[in-house]
Amino acid sequence: MSRLASFLASFLLLIVMVFPAFALDRGPMHLPVDAAALTINTAKGDVPFRVEIADTDEERERGLMFRTDLKDDSAMLFVFDESRLVTMWMENTPSALDMLFLNDDGRISAIREHAVPFSRDIISSGAPVRFVVEMKAGTVKRLGLTIGDKVRHPAINAIGH
Repeated sequence: MSRLASFLASFLLLIVMVFPAFALDRGPMHLPVDAAALTINTAKGDVPFRVEIADTDEERERGLMFRTDLKDDSAMLFVFDESRLVTMWMENTPSALDMLFLNDDGRISAIREHAVPFSRDIISSGAPVRFVVEMKAGTVKRLGLTIGDKVRHPAINAIGH
């Protein structure tokens, strides 16, 4: 094999090995919609959401980055291995989001509204939490969500009980 052919073969192998990882980091992640709805008990009654569950390090890290298709009745539930201070940011996230920070039993302990798209500002839970729900910006105000509202889903119920 000539030097040029050997170089090209090595280069193509490198591209095949590296490009999928690069592309994966740059594209939106769509997790399967869970069979069970995430339900928020509000003063106006129960409100169900179609939910994607981010429960691995990679899924929690990518979250809703690059996503522009979040619907009014959709959310992403971040499940952490233990209660801890959680910090999020909006880098690579083109859609404004509302974030609900939940304690072990699924009660809202902090709310952050209208997280700014593409911002690198840190968004903190302010205290240890076990779950975070991200949803389309304006949802908190539209539903009148408040601290103490209960969020239910089998992933929360399994830990909170």
